[in-house]
Amino acid sequence: MTTPNIFILASDNSPNLLPTLRAKPSLASSQDSHGYSLLHAAASYNHYNLLRTLIHEFHVDPNIKDEDSETPLFVAETVQTAQILAESQCDLAAKNDEGLTAEEKIRVEGDFVVVADYLKELRMRSGDPTLPSSTENGEVSPRPPPLPPNVTLNVGTTTEDEVPAEVDREFRAKIEELAAREDFRGEEGQRQLRELVTEAVRGVERDAEG
Repeated sequence: MTTPNIFILASDNSPNLLPTLRAKPSLASSQDSHGYSLLHAAASYNHYNLLRTLIHEFHVDPNIKDEDSETPLFVAETVQTAQILAESQCDLAAKNDEGLTAEEKIRVEGDFVVVADYLKELRMRSGDPTLPSSTENGEVSPRPPPLPPNVTLNVGTTTEDEVPAEVDREFRAKIEELAAREDFRGEEGQRQLRELVTEAVRGVERDAEG
């Protein structure tokens, strides 16, 4: 009897796949000669129930990589697929051989931008906006441009009582408004940030001189 090709079964979401895997559970983590896995197939073809079953019943690693070091998240074409993988603790910051995260690659390719937007939202909500991100035109922008000369920016945790009195509410509001913009990491957003910081520094210097 010919052994069925489990990768084709996964791509077709065949009802014969799960009985085959339950008969021999080790097959669930199989990869072909290119590192392509059943999880990659399920993610690529949007087979949501199969995706969950492979991860939760057969314990397939959601960070399994193919020959290009790409996890199943890299082939996600819908937000629901990305959501299932994210809820299964896949690594949002994992990079492929080109040095791109799934968010970056999907945005650069431009076919499923809504998925890239969802991954960006997850990244921002995770509290780590410093992870590499892509600009609106798809170019990777791992860090913002430098601040003006003689200006430093210290990032830390402070209590409300520790905030200096000279940092007024209007300036805070301007910074928060700018940071919420989609183009904050782009050239224009960073230019406006530098202007705001420079303006604040000059204001503090004028107050000190007075």
